[in-house]
Amino acid sequence: MSLDQNLNKILIVDFGSQFTQLIARRIRELGIFSEIISHKKIKNKDINYTVKGIILSGGPLNVYQINKYSFDKKIIQKGVPVLGICFGHQIISKLNGGKVKQSKHREFGLANISKKNNSLLIKNLFNKKKSIKVWMSHADQVSKLPKNFKIIASSQNSKFAVVENRLKNYYGVQFHPEVTHTENGKKLISNFIFLICKMRKNWSSKDQKIKLIKDVRKMVGDNKVICALSGGVDSSVVAQLLNKAIGKNLHCIFVNTGLLRKNEEKQVVATFKKRLKINLTYVNAEREFIRKLTNISDPEKKRKIIGNLFIKIFERYAKKIKNVKFLAQGTLYPDLIESRSVTGSQTSKIKSHHNVGGLPKKMKLKLVEPLKFLFKDEVRKLGLELNLSKEIISRHPFPGPGLAIRMPGIITKEKINILKEADHYFIQALRDHNLYHKIWQAYAALLPVKTVGVMGDNRTYEYLCLLRAITSEDGMTADFYEFKKSFIQEISNKIVNSIRGINRVVYDITSKPPSTIELE
Repeated sequence: MSLDQNLNKILIVDFGSQFTQLIARRIRELGIFSEIISHKKIKNKDINYTVKGIILSGGPLNVYQINKYSFDKKIIQKGVPVLGICFGHQIISKLNGGKVKQSKHREFGLANISKKNNSLLIKNLFNKKKSIKVWMSHADQVSKLPKNFKIIASSQNSKFAVVENRLKNYYGVQFHPEVTHTENGKKLISNFIFLICKMRKNWSSKDQKIKLIKDVRKMVGDNKVICALSGGVDSSVVAQLLNKAIGKNLHCIFVNTGLLRKNEEKQVVATFKKRLKINLTYVNAEREFIRKLTNISDPEKKRKIIGNLFIKIFERYAKKIKNVKFLAQGTLYPDLIESRSVTGSQTSKIKSHHNVGGLPKKMKLKLVEPLKFLFKDEVRKLGLELNLSKEIISRHPFPGPGLAIRMPGIITKEKINILKEADHYFIQALRDHNLYHKIWQAYAALLPVKTVGVMGDNRTYEYLCLLRAITSEDGMTADFYEFKKSFIQEISNKIVNSIRGINRVVYDITSKPPSTIELE
């Protein structure tokens, strides 16, 4: 039997919420194994002796439109504790005789909920004033509770914000405890797992590593795999994971697109070929990429061109290696969320990623994406477990399309050289001031705007450089880093005085949402 079949687990039934993987993530953080299964695929027989609790996720559906979703009522009638989140909370009420209808007042964003009664679910959750802030995201709500259900907490617009039927082990919350915006949200999930489901810790980074290695071996078999190596955290962890899983059948390809950070190609070859002794092919495709991107300003076209060209190069080298059937990539969960719905739900596409939505529809190679349900900090922990150096796993994220999406407008060799220097000075300044590891991601961008300046007694008309530095836990939400004025002043002067082509520096103070981390 495989590792996951032997373990007691929390089963997460996914109804298409973009936050479903956040639920799984919180459970992993608590040291518990969980498994996600689509509401379209779950069967009554899946609730076996290993399932110690069930969580019904949120989603974009309506419970009163029964033709839009399928769910067997018997799944939650086996005595196993069930926690319904948002849409899942509404399902529990509807299936037990309650009523759900459109809210008169929709709730999106932070709301206060007040404690009404005691419950194991909310033990040590509330402050002395018996209220906490939670993250709401719903247009429907429970309008009538089923028989034998009790109100545990309410908000101004949601009378049934937290409910329970302790006798039948049903618990429902109208808000999202899995998101960081909810105060003590992780505590609520912890109470459900340890106090109600009575589970013991059974999951760690080491278990994650063992499971992923087994998954890769099962998928790949004895076939050869090409790994798209960029030198960033994600692809580095994938390369090392596959190295442990399939050894000599792994062939890493590092493509120099000409859109990398300054001297990055030298660092990657030195690290992976010389230090880690991984089978690595270096491809200098700088001219090919720049030629294809000439006069292209639309960001989606840039991503598609880069994605298609990557695949062509990988397929070209796959022929040379022979008998290659798979392409491995460092796709993470936030990439999937922004590019497409993971479950086929109505989740909106925000932008394509070159290694997700930017891939061509027809590919000769099958994809291997072992990290696609993990978040960045989890990948870093996995990297440590795989014996990668802290220098590699602590690097800031760098997008697959590279500097192409940090340069709105058309791409030219001159602009690339200017941007490489600006980014180099900014990152080096962060390291010199011991700020690099306090920041999730930082970069310089070159805006397609020229402004008038004066240097000495001469007029200049040069580019505007934008600096961005953000803090985040998982890349799903982010806030800008508050630098001291002296640092901003210092780096601004350094960039303007050192780089011909830039005469103005601005700092981006927008959070995510409403913006994304990258510009394009």
